[in-house]
Amino acid sequence: MASLICVDCRRKYSCGEKIWRCSCGSLLDIEFRPSFPIDKIRSRKTTLWRYREAIPLEEDSHIVSFEEGFTPLVSVEVAGRPVWLKQDYLFPTGSYKDRGASVLISKAKELCVETVVEDSSGNAGCAVAAYCAKAGIECEIFVPADTSPAKLAQIELYGASLHRIPGSREETARAVLGAAERYYYASHSWNPFFFHGTKTFAFEICEQMGWQAPDTVILPVGNGTLLLGAQIGFRELWEAGIIGMIPKIIGVQSAHCAPLSLAFRMGMKTVPAVQKLDTLAEGIAIAEPIRGLQILRTVENSGGEFIEVDEEEIKKALIYLARKGFYVELTAAATIAAIPKYLSRLNKDEVIVSVLTGHGLKSTEKILKILKEN
Repeated sequence: MASLICVDCRRKYSCGEKIWRCSCGSLLDIEFRPSFPIDKIRSRKTTLWRYREAIPLEEDSHIVSFEEGFTPLVSVEVAGRPVWLKQDYLFPTGSYKDRGASVLISKAKELCVETVVEDSSGNAGCAVAAYCAKAGIECEIFVPADTSPAKLAQIELYGASLHRIPGSREETARAVLGAAERYYYASHSWNPFFFHGTKTFAFEICEQMGWQAPDTVILPVGNGTLLLGAQIGFRELWEAGIIGMIPKIIGVQSAHCAPLSLAFRMGMKTVPAVQKLDTLAEGIAIAEPIRGLQILRTVENSGGEFIEVDEEEIKKALIYLARKGFYVELTAAATIAAIPKYLSRLNKDEVIVSVLTGHGLKSTEKILKILKEN
């Protein structure tokens, strides 16, 4: 049986409780022992739910799914080296956040939740709104007022109630907390069930590589939704004896908002407050990551590091990807922009996997502006 456990006081709760944080105010994780019946997995549909025994949901009847997952893993030349790219921009709502939303909203349905609230810079809000629409759950999404119009239109069209919050992404996160006292908080940062959806990223990569782990994964990091989920997935596979190693994890941040990179570089024990500047990579522009210490420990324990990319590097990566046929949003381009920096320091061959996180149709206004500049 799975249980919720506080990361600080270690109090345990049943996964049947409608809670998203401990009574002490701290974060919750999930204690869960997954299994990986390889023959059964191979016989199932190529969706993220093929790993059913590794997902902490009690009853199959509560699964909310568009048969998403198992996105293509393709080899692309970057800076003269082959790198594997996971095409998670091909999910139903246009980003990898569907992984977390499918599992989290399935759990909300199992808990008989009637209304959820979520705060987002766009993609998570789109994903939660879509899966709530399918599940018949009311949904309220809090977003920064300057969020991409394409993402706002997508959220509203799914039928969610949209709350535009003036100010920073952090002010949006604070604004939702009042509503989260009344309604179930379907947070992609606080709610641990979301991470047990994003962990399927690791499962799919290892299966697609013949049940082997890559040497290194290079991932975007703001709130750590994908990075922490990937670490959970790789760790579970390693503990089950499926893979022989946990990959090195490289976290990518925008130079205009890089609190995690700063803390790691300076050897800090806490994540400092930083002044966030405007950045093309809005999806990772998180000045106060809720799970910042977990992210730092994850990267350090894997033997990894953080890499910062500037605005010009993001633009160049966007254009490079487009010339290869990949139309992605700017946060996805930021991730790829870090790869040449990492490769320049390598003295040996490594199997490297990175990811295309979001579709370019979500960033039309920014992309049009870049086209006019070039």
